[in-house]
Amino acid sequence: MRGDTSIGGLGNSSFASLAPAPASAEEAEPWVRGELIRSLMRASRGGYIFSAVLMPAMVVLCWGHVPAWQLLLWFVFGAATTIARVWMERVYLTRYAGRSARTQERFIRRHRYLWNASALTWGLAVALFFERAPQSHQFLCWMIVAGAATFPLNSLALYPPLLRRFVNTLFVTVLAIVTLRLLEYGLFTLHFNHGFLLLPLFHWWLLLRAGRRIHETARNSFELLFHNHILINSLTQQRQAAVSAVAMKNRFLASAAHDMRQPVLALSLYADWLRNEPELVEEIAPKIVRATHAVNALFDSLFDLARIDSGQVRLHIERVEVAQLLHDLELQYRPVAEAKGLRFKVHVRPGTVLTDPVRVRRMIGNLLSNAIKYTNEGGVLLGARQTAEGLRVEVWDTGIGIARENLRDVFLEFYKVADHAGTSDGFGLGLAIVARLSHALGHPVSVRSRLGRGSVFRVALHDAVEAQAQSRASGAGAVG
Repeated sequence: MRGDTSIGGLGNSSFASLAPAPASAEEAEPWVRGELIRSLMRASRGGYIFSAVLMPAMVVLCWGHVPAWQLLLWFVFGAATTIARVWMERVYLTRYAGRSARTQERFIRRHRYLWNASALTWGLAVALFFERAPQSHQFLCWMIVAGAATFPLNSLALYPPLLRRFVNTLFVTVLAIVTLRLLEYGLFTLHFNHGFLLLPLFHWWLLLRAGRRIHETARNSFELLFHNHILINSLTQQRQAAVSAVAMKNRFLASAAHDMRQPVLALSLYADWLRNEPELVEEIAPKIVRATHAVNALFDSLFDLARIDSGQVRLHIERVEVAQLLHDLELQYRPVAEAKGLRFKVHVRPGTVLTDPVRVRRMIGNLLSNAIKYTNEGGVLLGARQTAEGLRVEVWDTGIGIARENLRDVFLEFYKVADHAGTSDGFGLGLAIVARLSHALGHPVSVRSRLGRGSVFRVALHDAVEAQAQSRASGAGAVG
């Protein structure tokens, strides 16, 4: 048959809770890492622009005190490093900015040597001026190196491995050059206070400590942003669900009032008729009984839906013999089918399932009742078969069928397929109850149908664990 859909434990939005599960640490972590790297790359431009501005200032301060070829070599190395970082940033923006955190991290690790090169540039600058330029120039050069080490802190702290690589390379180079100069000139020939030598070590420690604080703050901010996004999306979905629930309730009440009016009006007419013509009691009494049964059936269905939706259904899970279940249903529905001139066949398959026998019988019984109601010729088949996922009960009919576009909607309350023969005398609640019980018991329902040829409804009898079944029964109240 063409046209199929499924509901129940497989996530039908008609009765499953729309509120998303809270975001876990595993879900947040990749997003946060990716955002930290993206922020690092956005902020890195300021670092190499700052370096490009400071390098000429360093050359000017050292000019005339250092061989020109040394200044030129240092400047070319620094310029090449800056150009390489510009190229690397362009590659990242065009190919990697929108990729996963793991891919971005691989890109950063592949180009991490560029940060080593930047740090080495400023570490080697100390060799140009230390104990070679006038003291005033040396002081300014030390300030430039300190600025070059500090300025990228806010960006590099977003990815601690890069910060450690940059800072460690810079200060190891600085300390190595200072040590070589001390060995060359002697400790007591320096032109400044010896305590000054402790400043690079203090600066080194301070940058690493400040970097950790900045990283923690940035990470916490992104984690908060992530969970805010989740919360906003959740609230938006819940608001939409609430609006939909209100609209559904309004349609529900309108349809209930409409469907109740007909049998109640009939009762009123029959009562007036009986009062005026009491001798017709034998003719009118059966009609009154039928109208009363119709009202009772509507109320029973409404109460069933209300109990399920409010989570007041107390399930009694036990081991049920499927063959006995089908036999009981046969005894109940075979006379109804044969009274309508239909064949009623049963195909029994032995097996057991953990479920609520009363609810599962009501669930399959509603499918049988619908099959008989909408079948005028042919018959109905109730059968069970063993599948890879377990036992499955099927209800086949040769009735009017359902169009593909209506398959999902037939499980909604009071829904009736327009222009379908036989739909005017029902309330449209049978399949809605099937959908609720399917979700509560964890027995997914699927349907395939072909217009004018018939339908088949399948119920997968998965074992229901009582605690989970109770939870699903309570969750059905979210549908409204």
